[in-house]
Amino acid sequence: MRSRTPDAENTRYWNPATGDIDTDAFDGVDGVVNLAGAGIGERRWTAHRKRELRLSRVDATELLVEAMCATATPPPVLVAGSAVGYYGDRGDEVLTEQSGPGAGFLAELAADWEEAATRASGEGIRVAVARTGLVVADNAPFLTRTLPLFKLGLGGPLGGGRQWWPWITLQDEARALAFLLESDLSGPVNLCSPNPVTNQEFARTLASVLRRPAVLGVPRICPRLLLGRELADGLLFSSARAVPQALSDAGFEFHHADLKPALEGMLA
Repeated sequence: MRSRTPDAENTRYWNPATGDIDTDAFDGVDGVVNLAGAGIGERRWTAHRKRELRLSRVDATELLVEAMCATATPPPVLVAGSAVGYYGDRGDEVLTEQSGPGAGFLAELAADWEEAATRASGEGIRVAVARTGLVVADNAPFLTRTLPLFKLGLGGPLGGGRQWWPWITLQDEARALAFLLESDLSGPVNLCSPNPVTNQEFARTLASVLRRPAVLGVPRICPRLLLGRELADGLLFSSARAVPQALSDAGFEFHHADLKPALEGMLA
């Protein structure tokens, strides 16, 4: 799918902002993966930005589901994007797919995003909702912004660093999405390593891989001033100790279950 006029035979046009989508978008399609969504941490969460975030997730998913269900032969499976932000700030509580939703903007956005996707199940489409954690990749926005500081020995935990950060490598993310397409899993599925770490552990591990110290903690006030309090608290200081219970029960094997070797392989 593309958000502009297609320029190749195997592409389709869709535009969530205008509600336009090719009428034959799903002809002959065996499965759909929808991860569309504007960057959560790119700009402050003004009222306008929140509407953009919602349109790019909830409205876009509603458009896809409506088009899928209107097709004579709908695709049998939809893998829909979501995030561990669904759980909100839960401290040290271990969170599986059976855990309820949290509070706050991110949790409400994720819940509405998921609800829009699960409407497809009414037409016999298997819907698997991928609640993704922090994606660890060399070009991930979080790492590209923080690596320069860590390489200079100026990195450290955010706030007290006690908040849990569920994470997954890009390779395992792609493998898990393919697994969801091919398996019979439905409902929410946590896409994160079986070994979540606290922010303090993440900072120490990253610094260790880079052979740098990580003793300079970042006070909460700094990200709050830079990003706005709501965004900083919801994205950086929120704690979600999520584990991939559904994937583990289904037999999925992670290539990168532990953070240090994952970072070593990526940053070597």
